[in-house]
Order: sequence, then C-alpha cells, then structure tokens
Amino acid sequence: CRADHEGGFMMSDRYAKYDKLKFDYPAERVLRITFDRPETFNSVDAETHTQMTDMWIDIDRDPDINAVIVTGAGKAFSAGGDFSLIESMIGNSHEIMKTWKEAKNLVYNIINCNKPIISAINGPAAGAGLVVAILADISIAGKKAKIVDGHPRLGVAAGDVAAIIWPLLTSMAKAKYYLMTCKPVSGEEAERIGLVSMCVEDDELQQIALDTAVELANGSQSAIRWTKYSLNNWLRQAGPIFDASTALEMLGFMSEDVKEGVLSHREKRAPNFRKDCPL
Repeated sequence: CRADHEGGFMMSDRYAKYDKLKFDYPAERVLRITFDRPETFNSVDAETHTQMTDMWIDIDRDPDINAVIVTGAGKAFSAGGDFSLIESMIGNSHEIMKTWKEAKNLVYNIINCNKPIISAINGPAAGAGLVVAILADISIAGKKAKIVDGHPRLGVAAGDVAAIIWPLLTSMAKAKYYLMTCKPVSGEEAERIGLVSMCVEDDELQQIALDTAVELANGSQSAIRWTKYSLNNWLRQAGPIFDASTALEMLGFMSEDVKEGVLSHREKRAPNFRKDCPL
C-alpha cells in the first residue's frame, strides 16, 4: 500500500475481486476487512462465503501488509450464513459438498495465513463470521458483543470452527454447554471463560484493535509469524476432530430437523424437532 496525496493509504488492486467485503488500510502495513451488509447484520451469502474463504491466500502472499483487522459495519460483526445460503443446501448434495469444502478451506486458510489477524467483535457474531472472529490470533470483543454458535438450534451439528477451537480456548465443559444449548455469550463472559483475548468498552474497540495491529505490524515479522505458526500446530493436530464435525454438520442438511430449524427461525418460534433418534 502506498501513501496518497492526502496522507492516507491507497488500496491495492489485489483485493478488488473480493467485492462482497470492504477493504481499507487504516495504518501503514495494516489491512482492515469489514463485513459490509449492515442492513442484514452482515449476514454471509454464498458469494461472500466463497470470497472470505479465498481471500486469506492472497493475504498470506501480500508483501505490503503485516497485520489484518476484521470487523463488521454497523451494529454487528456478522450474523453468519443467511437463509438463502442455508436453504440452497437443504437436501442438495451438490451444494452441501461445495459448502463443506469451503467451510474446511476457510478454517485451514485462516490457520495457515502467515499474517497476524485481529478481530474487533462489535455486536452479534455467529456462523461463518464467528469462524473469523474466534480463529483470529487476537480476538477483541466489545461489551455488546453477542457470540453464539447456533447450529444445533438450526438442526445441524456444531461444525464450522466449534470443535477445533472452543474446547482449547475454554474447556470441554464450557464448550459442550454453550455449543449444545446454543446459549449466547456476551463480550464480558467470553473474556471470563477465555473464548476471546480481551473485552473492552464498545467505544474503544476499534482503536484498541488498530493499536494492536500497528504494534504487530511494527514488530519482528519473522518472530511473530513463526510464533503464530508454532502455536497453530495445536489446531492442526485437531484437524481430524474438525473434519468430522464439519462432515456431520453437512450430513444434517439432509435431515428433516434442518427444515424445521429454518422454518422456526422464519416464523420466530421455538423449533419442534423429532424426539426420537436412531443414533
């Protein structure tokens, strides 16, 4: 990124193809990515899901940046996959396989990205958006953050990033409680149980995230990147656990429960799932 005549930083065309997300440079060698559909609480449609999966490869290869911030426009970080994406998958093996591959690549691409990633979690964070928020190397939540993995409420297993990192960040007991009940976690509670790096006042969130990114951007890049790589081996060794969880999540999209889960969301009522199960 280069300084323009007004003292800001010019946008590289490297990210022009990712038009479903907003990219800017708030500081030298710092890239900021913003989920930018505030009218839908920054929900993720199919095209956005593909772009947010692929962009980490370009970020890894970008010689002009040393740190990344991810946040959301308006009152939310990201509400996760929107209903158009979810409904396109129900009973559709082709879409399920496509999404399964992307869901795996999204997680592994973030884990393998050499740049330190900071998430500034403002408001609700769920689904695919939550993947980025929780997998970030440094996760900073505002007090109004509302973190929830709602997969079982939808009628599918908690896949995405849940099994690979929630037990490691919190504990198996906390992970099972929040993932099986779909209880939301506030920013303060997330910090207390270790789910995020820190919780800060909402009006200080963006500045603290930027200050953190600048500090990392100005540090020893080899030392920081090798530290990230080493620590992420904890996640790489959990790969089989993660692969199983995403496969079982996708299997759920062939079930009757997910139809009821989506319908109950649309009708704003509690779901009426079948009580019997052969498992």
